[in-house]
Amino acid sequence: GCKGLVIDLNPDPKVKAAMNEINAQKRLKEATVDKAEGEKILLVKAAEADAESKYLSGVGVARQRSAIVAGLKESVVGFSGGVGATPRDVMDLLLLTQYFDMLREVGQNGAGKTLFMNHGPSAVTELQANMRNQLMAGMKK
Repeated sequence: GCKGLVIDLNPDPKVKAAMNEINAQKRLKEATVDKAEGEKILLVKAAEADAESKYLSGVGVARQRSAIVAGLKESVVGFSGGVGATPRDVMDLLLLTQYFDMLREVGQNGAGKTLFMNHGPSAVTELQANMRNQLMAGMKK
């Protein structure tokens, strides 16, 4: 046999180019997978943040409504006892006040949106009846 020491291996340039292309494609594939994983993580985190934001907003709205109900209850009891009005009279007055507050707010807001509302003499009475019916329906559930 013939023994020899190979100190410089120099494959054909086409073989070198093919091996380099294989390595480059492998790295591109890994980079694409890593990029997709990163995008997935960003999407998941954004969805989690959105869900948490909506949850906290719901908690805030629930607390706000509880405070409004407590305030209304206190107003009804205090006002009806003070002037001899029935609780229903007080609630009607509070609803009318809130209705006018809402109209003022809509009028002052320069958002450029249009809101069509019935504002005839019976509008508030109809609104009160509708709200009362909705409250009663909600209590039955």
